[in-house]
Amino acid sequence: MKKMRNGFLLGLIMIIAAIIGWVKGDEARQKWVYKWKTSSDEKRQLAKKRMDARSGQVQLDDIEWASFHNN
Repeated sequence: MKKMRNGFLLGLIMIIAAIIGWVKGDEARQKWVYKWKTSSDEKRQLAKKRMDARSGQVQLDDIEWASFHNN
């Protein structure tokens, strides 16, 4: 059910993006799609961090993560 909802939402976003591209131009369409994609990516990352914290895993910030994986 969740997968179907996500597919429907993605299709809806693409339809709206095509309409925006037709009315305002290609650059406005690209900005709008980028805004929606980054928003959903941020929400997904925050949800993953919350789930990890609930399961007792240690949360690392970006600097700690980079230094841990470089060594």
